[in-house]
Amino acid sequence: MAVDSQSEEARIIRQLIPLSTLPSQAFISLCAQLQLEHAEQGAVLFKRGDRNTSLYYLLDGSINLQTETFTIETLKAGSDSARFAIAHQVPRKVDAVANSRIQFLRLNADMMKITTETAYEENESTMMVDDLDANGDWMTTLLKSPIFRALPPANLQKLLMSLQEISCAPGVPIIRQGEPGDYYYIIKKGQAVISRKPSPNAKDIKLSKLADLDTFGEDALISGEPRSTTVTAITDMTLLRLGKEQFINLIKLPTLKYIGIDGLHEHTRQGAEVIDVRGPDEYKNSHLPNSTNVPFFSLRMYLKTLNRHHPVIVVCKDGKTSEMAAFILQQNKFNALILKNGISGLDPEQLRAEPASFSIDDGTETGNLSGPVGEPSPLTLAEQTDERTEEAATGDLRQVVQQLKAKCRALEAEKMTLELKCSSLTRQLEKFKTEQERMGGKN
Repeated sequence: MAVDSQSEEARIIRQLIPLSTLPSQAFISLCAQLQLEHAEQGAVLFKRGDRNTSLYYLLDGSINLQTETFTIETLKAGSDSARFAIAHQVPRKVDAVANSRIQFLRLNADMMKITTETAYEENESTMMVDDLDANGDWMTTLLKSPIFRALPPANLQKLLMSLQEISCAPGVPIIRQGEPGDYYYIIKKGQAVISRKPSPNAKDIKLSKLADLDTFGEDALISGEPRSTTVTAITDMTLLRLGKEQFINLIKLPTLKYIGIDGLHEHTRQGAEVIDVRGPDEYKNSHLPNSTNVPFFSLRMYLKTLNRHHPVIVVCKDGKTSEMAAFILQQNKFNALILKNGISGLDPEQLRAEPASFSIDDGTETGNLSGPVGEPSPLTLAEQTDERTEEAATGDLRQVVQQLKAKCRALEAEKMTLELKCSSLTRQLEKFKTEQERMGGKN
């Protein structure tokens, strides 16, 4: 008998992972295919060595996970561990034996394939975890992050065992600029501020605020570089943290995806966008044709301008900054790919050494335009259309649009840089005036 999507059993099933990430309509459709099963005390769900790929979930009662000689764990329905499939590694590592009369759910491979494909559709209106109980438990918080939603169930179960909950008082730094990275943080409740010192003797510049469900601390763990910012609590906070080793093994490695130059060409032919996250000067000296310069520090500003319907290929010098950028993109539901080893692994002939299209400094637009801004083209538009096919003309217009977008992004990045410098200089000037007044008072 199918499960009524409005029943108490459906409410329990809705908490299971990854079923909790399904859009409402997909979950209702799945319920129509489900059959609840029962077993008496002593019944065996599976034995060590079994290669059955079905996933078993405990809905009521308890089971023992055991070997021939001793019980490793007793799993009880309703616990956090019961939200995951029972000992799902194949071949099975343990025997699963009913410790009482139990109710359980069995999902076969076909059901799981449909479930997984549906759960990760790129649809803004259905990606929210909207049907979970609003009880504020940290696992619900975890599942609302696209990064965690895309992880395999096995990784999520290990995360459950590895996350530590800590508290932090207002005014206390959680991470400090310049220190080595040790943890990845999820804000369960509270607010914090991100700040950065442009130089050791300068005052902190506030960059942005963090609130419930936000995450931070991944940059240093991914790159291996010291912390680039300081994050300070501004309210009482409850945080979940994950150690560096667990972050790399459970999140970074299964999340980040790499391609070579052949894959880059194939994806760009299919509409993928290439962004280079190095600084403007590095980009001008050498870059991939048709790439857009989006410096890493300003990437979050440009997320709304990127197309989620096509992959975004991230490029940098050696791949390290690209990893950090790709993680940000994945957090924001983009399909991000990393050019393995960056442009340092490419033949120089594959790169452009001339200044980027629409150079900010010299007033000259390169690329499809034949001369400085304002210089008439040798051919009128009508003459060009006569000499080229409609497809080629469309391609040229598309490239011009991309170049215009690149210019806008470069100008925005330069504006942000200048604003930060202006803020720093203003603070230094105020400090100088205060010191000057103090010295004048002494005289």
